[in-house]
Amino acid sequence: MSGDLGPYLATGPRVGLRPFSLDDAEEFAARARESRELHEPWLYPPQTPEAYRDYARPLIVDRTRAGFLFCERDGGGIAGFININNIVRGAFLSGALGYGAFAHAAGRGLTGEALDLLLGHAFGPLELHRLEANIQPGNAASRALVRRAGFRLEGFSPAMLFIGGAWRDHERWATTADRHPELASPR
Repeated sequence: MSGDLGPYLATGPRVGLRPFSLDDAEEFAARARESRELHEPWLYPPQTPEAYRDYARPLIVDRTRAGFLFCERDGGGIAGFININNIVRGAFLSGALGYGAFAHAAGRGLTGEALDLLLGHAFGPLELHRLEANIQPGNAASRALVRRAGFRLEGFSPAMLFIGGAWRDHERWATTADRHPELASPR
């Protein structure tokens, strides 16, 4: 990356990564409604502008979270989102990922490109050491995504998260900065 990135923190060949904005409420909610069949039962992103604003506000102001949209560079439309939740500093330097692509962008490799950009930001400017992704065992696409990005399976947690009205089992996948030395900030 070099030169002016425009609104993006990082760019790849097809996507740019930028922070959430309250101005994205209408587009994000519309994309979430269009993607309902793709997302459920794995995740439930906000489907109204009001719900989006409630969802996005903590991602913008809370220092224990960092929310990012990935947008297609050709046209700038929102293709999906990647959030780092539960950021812990000190000796842990860790966060938990939450992410999703919208239906129009699914299966095109855009989320993988965005995840690579996010890893560079997390292990670079954010100076994190570890990222974890908790994935329901039946979500084959999500498992393949993190595997391609260098995450390793670390364990299984029954009834870990309450999603869609039920406690769901999750596999715990993680990666650390030392597995991506080209991305990590020197400490």
